Amino acid sequence: MAESAREERTSSVDLGFVEETESWRLLSRFFRSKVGGKPAWLDLKSVPTASELACGVCGKPTLFLLQVYSPRTEQTTCFHRTVFVFCCRTAACHARNSGACFRVFRSQLPRRNDFYGFEPPDEDTPPAEDEVWQAEKVWNLCCVCGCGGAKACARCHQVRYCSKAHQVLDWKAGHKAACGECSITLLFPEFDLVTEPEEWREEEEETEDAGKDGEEKLREYEEYMRQLRHNQDPAGGPGLKEKDLEAAARQETEEDQQFSVFRRRVRKEPEQVLRYDLGGAPLWVSRQHVPGTEDIPDCPCGAPRQLEFQVMPQLLNYLQVDSLKDSMDWGTLAVYTCVNSCDQGTAYHPEFLWKQDYSETALTGTS
Repeated sequence: MAESAREERTSSVDLGFVEETESWRLLSRFFRSKVGGKPAWLDLKSVPTASELACGVCGKPTLFLLQVYSPRTEQTTCFHRTVFVFCCRTAACHARNSGACFRVFRSQLPRRNDFYGFEPPDEDTPPAEDEVWQAEKVWNLCCVCGCGGAKACARCHQVRYCSKAHQVLDWKAGHKAACGECSITLLFPEFDLVTEPEEWREEEEETEDAGKDGEEKLREYEEYMRQLRHNQDPAGGPGLKEKDLEAAARQETEEDQQFSVFRRRVRKEPEQVLRYDLGGAPLWVSRQHVPGTEDIPDCPCGAPRQLEFQVMPQLLNYLQVDSLKDSMDWGTLAVYTCVNSCDQGTAYHPEFLWKQDYSETALTGTS
């Protein structure tokens, strides 16, 4: 997401889409954006600890959700720069309009650093084993989640864990019988996260809606909700009831008009899972629970934070979470980072996430 390329465009938004790819392409040395799997740490020596990654609700370690590689070449300290997002997989922790179960970190490095070559790596050939410097070679990582693993199995002393919670899960999954190997996979499915410029003009929205009667708009609204909540769900989980869809479509009051704006904007690229718009404004799903300036805390360095990107609800379709009793959910996740991308001497800087859910009217048809 180079700044020079963005300046040449009329639109400031890059759209993110998931793609399957070979796992070696997602190693740290290739500086990729990715979803799921284990984190491809940027700074390989000082990864976040279990306490830093703890869910603000249940206290258990959060799991890696995604990372966005977003360098700022105008700053020497940010030649390499990645923002990491983690979330708790316990559905009960995902309270409405609360980001307490999410954690965000920013990591950055100058072009000359201790881990990567000055020139870009060859991305066409898998690296030899001795060419790969991964975090696990210099840092003890949890075999379950890939985060800092301060605890070791007392029997084999080979497998590491970030917390007692992940050690218990691994033992229940069979580690006791196969000591020396990790037996459980809690991780979200792994994908490459690729971006392309959004092609959008305000007049397109007006042209598309011109001449449409109320019934046609109603049908489009219903169809979008079906796709988002049922038809596009690869796990085949239950969607909203038909009567709820109909009620939601007919309850498009003033507060729900923002959802219509959201729907029209994303329907041209319905598979988008991320919108990158540094310094821009999020595309909210509702007029409810929109943060004011006072709601976005300043960076500890004293500088304000600005929007960097937002995670779209379509990502949920790829996470295989609907088998949970009460699946995690969100309308959008807006990630804010230090406007100066400061460097305060720590490898991973905490940043801020604002979670917005769909309005209750849009989902249930009740005001």
